[in-house]
Amino acid sequence: MNDDSSHNRIVILGSTGSIGTSCLEVVEGLGNNMEVLGLTAHTSWRDLAAQSRKFRPRWSVLSDERIRSRVETAEFGSDTELCFGTDAIEDVAAADEADVVICGIVGVAGLRGVSAAISAGKRVGIANKEPLVMAGGLMMKAAAEHGATIIPVDSEHSAIYQAMKSGQPSEVKRVVLTASGGPFRGWTRDQLTDVTPEMALAHPTWDMGAKITIDSATLMNKALEIIEAKWLFGLSVDQIEVVIHPQSIIHSFVEFVDGSVIAQLSPPDMKLPIQYALTYPRRVSGVARKLDWSTGMNLQFDPPDLENFPGLQLGFEVAERGGTCGAVLNAANEGAVARFLAGDLRFSEIPRACRAILDAHNFDPDPTMTELLRQDGWAREEIQQWRS
Repeated sequence: MNDDSSHNRIVILGSTGSIGTSCLEVVEGLGNNMEVLGLTAHTSWRDLAAQSRKFRPRWSVLSDERIRSRVETAEFGSDTELCFGTDAIEDVAAADEADVVICGIVGVAGLRGVSAAISAGKRVGIANKEPLVMAGGLMMKAAAEHGATIIPVDSEHSAIYQAMKSGQPSEVKRVVLTASGGPFRGWTRDQLTDVTPEMALAHPTWDMGAKITIDSATLMNKALEIIEAKWLFGLSVDQIEVVIHPQSIIHSFVEFVDGSVIAQLSPPDMKLPIQYALTYPRRVSGVARKLDWSTGMNLQFDPPDLENFPGLQLGFEVAERGGTCGAVLNAANEGAVARFLAGDLRFSEIPRACRAILDAHNFDPDPTMTELLRQDGWAREEIQQWRS
């Protein structure tokens, strides 16, 4: 691995999605300090080809081999080798030349690439929740065994990662994850019953993909972040709290045993946590938006509404139990969100459906990766059959 932190060779898994495109903007802004080594996408070959022509990576990968015959390989340029299949994603993520691997693949599809990068001892910036929610114990154990560094790229865990530099792990009393509250903050259960996909996709502060935006509206994203925080930072569940912060300026807090509370503040812009992961342990000027201290601002904090947003409570319960619960909750939620977006499930039924699948699954307290993937598949099938 290249030890010169001023120049990093980067692989971006999921480069055509929102995290991937933001990452490439950061790379472009950092100039000669960054070299794009590999890019991957699922089926968006024209977008991947345009990125390849611009950034000239050594490898570009399309994970869906079924589209091979439709792809115009000449569009990728002469500097880039075009590969197909999920095995190729693992190969690029683990390439000897790679220094940093950023994973922005939404869903369980990102699990194999992250696992390969960790096993190869890379610095891994994880933007997708699934690897740690599904297999946090296995991922952190593998990172310790192979000398990999996991740096969270989502804004909340990046904030905690940064704030924890102010003390020792043993000095942390608790962490407080902030949540915007989504578009339905303050709504009653009756009002939530009639929420449409169009309403739920209108997030007040963040511009994200459809699945993550729905998770923010149900607060299920925060439930998944509770599980992530447990594994990332070695916390007990009673050390994790959630507070509603509509402005999305403070991205999370760390409270130390002496009473000091350290927070990380910045505008709601994913480019900053992405850049932090790319340049760690250095901080450099970049393209992320900055706070304007010449204008007034008010910062509001409220306790979460667990009664009307019961999905959040699932996060605490799953983090407490561990085992196969994370894989089952993640899969059930993905399926429930897909059904909601298709008009086949009410918004208020998403957490109810997830609860039912979680309660029905065959719990294993110490699963292998094979068992986690089996439970993932089972939960995806079960959520399609669920009826209220």
